[in-house]
This record gives sequence, structure tokens and C-alpha cells, in this order.
Amino acid sequence: MTAKTILVVDDEKNIRRTLSLVLEGEGYRVIGAETAEIALDILGSPSSPVDLAIFDVKLPQMSGLDALERLRREDATKDVPVIVISGHATVNDAVHAIKLGASDFFEKPLARERVLVSVKNVLEAAQTKRALTEMSKEQLAKYEMIGKSAPVQRVFHEIEKVAPTKASVLITGESGTGKELIARAIHRLSPRADEPFVKVNCAAIPRELIESELFGHEKGAFTGAQAKRRGFFEQAHGGTIFLDEIGDMDLVAQAKVLRALQSGEISRVGSEHVINVDVRVLAATNKDLGKGVETGEFREDLFFRLNVFPLRSPSLRERVEDIPLLAFSFMQGFAKENGTKPKPIDDAVISALVARKWPGNVRELKNVVERMAILSGDRVTIADLPEDPHESPFGEEEAREAAVPETFEEEHQETPSKQVPVPGQYLTLREYREQTERKYIVDTLKLTGWNISRTAVILGVERTNLHKKIRGYQIKRGEG
Repeated sequence: MTAKTILVVDDEKNIRRTLSLVLEGEGYRVIGAETAEIALDILGSPSSPVDLAIFDVKLPQMSGLDALERLRREDATKDVPVIVISGHATVNDAVHAIKLGASDFFEKPLARERVLVSVKNVLEAAQTKRALTEMSKEQLAKYEMIGKSAPVQRVFHEIEKVAPTKASVLITGESGTGKELIARAIHRLSPRADEPFVKVNCAAIPRELIESELFGHEKGAFTGAQAKRRGFFEQAHGGTIFLDEIGDMDLVAQAKVLRALQSGEISRVGSEHVINVDVRVLAATNKDLGKGVETGEFREDLFFRLNVFPLRSPSLRERVEDIPLLAFSFMQGFAKENGTKPKPIDDAVISALVARKWPGNVRELKNVVERMAILSGDRVTIADLPEDPHESPFGEEEAREAAVPETFEEEHQETPSKQVPVPGQYLTLREYREQTERKYIVDTLKLTGWNISRTAVILGVERTNLHKKIRGYQIKRGEG
């Protein structure tokens, strides 16, 4: 494997030399630059070999943060991963660097293991992002679905096994998991690919019209039937009919669907004439049809007829490793639809997306990504991530403890540890550390709009750990 090239940008010769020795000792190739201007020239070159850049904050003339901001504005450099280092870091510097798209931020003096772990993680993340982009192109061409997780690979395997056959398929899974995409993939990989694919949303058709919609009707068969109409089964002749939300189908219509499956025969409403149709039936539901059979809401014989090949669509919670790939794909799709360029998504945003629960599954993720694409600037940062509607930022208990004060007097009470103390106030080192940590947590919570998930990502801690610190430090929502 070709050695990765790292650009080290620092005006201190000793720092450049130290980093070079550490990185070259691990097999990396290192290029040094003493100013941001030199670094930008190197990175902007069409033949730039740089895989990762490490920028110091304080540099002659242009600062490292200004250089990072310029990198993110240019198409040629917007995806180059950057680590920011500083000898005099402030909370604002760290937060600003992350918002600009830095992959990591740490202070001098540089610890060897800290540097190597960070470099390794950032390079691996960048390589994964590139691989996922390439993978998405191949999978979209074949399935209109993307994913590298084990549950999705299982679905791909099952699709390829059942697609060439005539077997009926019952696709189950939560709402928003992509059951229709599975049905379309089965049709596209089947011998019927060049024939019609007809989708029927059984839940959207009024009960009194479902039979007419499925099987058609003759002129005058009922009030409003002013002309003969071919039903969905006739329209799908030779191809595939996809009965979405079949658990909501009326029992009378279920009986006629069963007949069509068994004999290939249908009759239009108002006609005794039998029509032969050659249709493959795929069905989908987010309901438990087995329980529907027990309660009499679904025909047992139809259930077994449809359930020849059961295929379950996994929830997004089961395939969280696919979230980065899905997010990038949705961003590209949104940009293509609107004639714009895809916006880069910061790693901190991806981490926050992975941390969510997603009860609305892939459909909900797509909506969130499109919203961020609309609201963000040149790139999507953690500040663009909308509040999770399924989670109170503090949880139920934390929300009660951290409620915004209701009275003017409460709101203006002084919090003893809001200000970071200075030497001479006779605090122990532990007290100083705790008060400084408390203020940093409050500042970061304020930056994220008091969103626990986003704050935990920026601070690099688990949400449960952050909850404990909020309670331990008696942090009140809205302070700071």
C-alpha cells in the first residue's frame, strides 16, 4: 500500500521536525510548510499528494483557522481532512475549528500516542468515505439501495436468490425502511424487468373502491362508473404488481386477490367475464399479519399464499454503520435534483446522526439531510443539525432538573462557578479543574442550543456520561 502523505504546517521548526520524526517512524510521508500560504499552494495543486493536513492555529499572516476556512470553500480541497493544533487553545478556537470542518483539535505539547491515534482515525475515516461513495454508485445502479452492513447485505443476497423465480414475496418491516425499494429491486433483477411494475397503496384507496381499483369495472357497474376501466392487475399483466400496506386490505378484496394468485383469473366489477392475467405479486406491510390472521382481520389462506418467501427490511437502528453512506447519498441526490453542488458534511454531524434512534428510519434520515442541505452554508456543520424531535435534549429527568427558571429572580441568581477562577483565589487543583470543566460544558451546550447529542459529540464523551456531569455540576438549562 502506498504511504499516506501528511502536510505539517507550523512556523516552529522544532514542531515540524518532531512531527516528521513521529509520523515517518510509522511509515507516513511528511511534507513541511512554515506558512498557511505555502500550504494552500501545495494543497491547491492539481497533483497534490496530500492525504491529511495538520495546521497550527497561530501562523505568520494567515492563521490556521483562516486557511481551513479557505480550504473548505474550494472544490479541490473541500474534502481534505484537517487536524488543528494549538499552543494556546481557547474554547472558541476548538469550537470554531470543528464548525469549519476540522476532523480533530488538540493542544501542544503534542503527545506521540495522541497524534498517531488521531492521524490513523482521520485517515481511515476519509478512506471509508471515499469507498462508500464508490460503493453507492454500484449498488444504486443495481438495487436503488445502498449499504455495507450485514443486514443489508443479507437483503441483497435474498433479493438475488428470489428475483429470478415466480415466487410471491412478503416484505415486512417498519415504516420508512425501504420496502418499496426492495420490491423494485426484485422486479428489476427478474425476467419480468422489461414488463410493467405497478404499485398499489392499499391503505390509500377507500375500502368501497379497492375492488374496482384492483380488478377494474365495466361501464355503469356502479354510480360514477361512466366508462370501462382496466384494474391494476390487468395493467400489470406480464409484469409485477406490488401491493403495499396489504395489511389494510378489505376481506372481500383479499378473497379476490387470493383467487388471482391461485388461478390467474380476475373479473371486473359488474362483469361475469373471466380475464386471465400473468402477474407476479409482491406485498409489503408494517403490520404483523400473523396476529391479523388470529384476530380474523386477514385471511389465513392469503397469508400463506403471499408468504412463500418472507423478506424482512431491517430498521435503521440495525444498520447504523450505513448512516454515513446514506447521508452522503441523500446529499448528492438533493444537489442533483436542485442543480447545485453537493455540500460536504462534517464528521461531527455524521457522528451525531449515528447517535440518534431514528424511529422513522431511512425516510426520516433523508428528510433531516435535505433540511440541512437547505439551511446550511457551503458545508454542513454541527450547528445545522436540527433538534431530534424524539428526544428531549436533557431526557425527562434531566429536563425537569435543568428547566429554565420561571421567575426573574431565579433567572438572575448568580451561579457560584460560572466564572473560571484565577490564581490567588486559593482553590485546590481539583476545584479549579471542576469549575473550568463546568464552564466548558455550559459554553458548548449553549453553542449547540442545549442539544445533548451534539454537545457529547463535540466534547468526545458518551451522552450518558454528559448527563451525569450535568447533574453533578447542577447545570441549569439556559445559563451561560
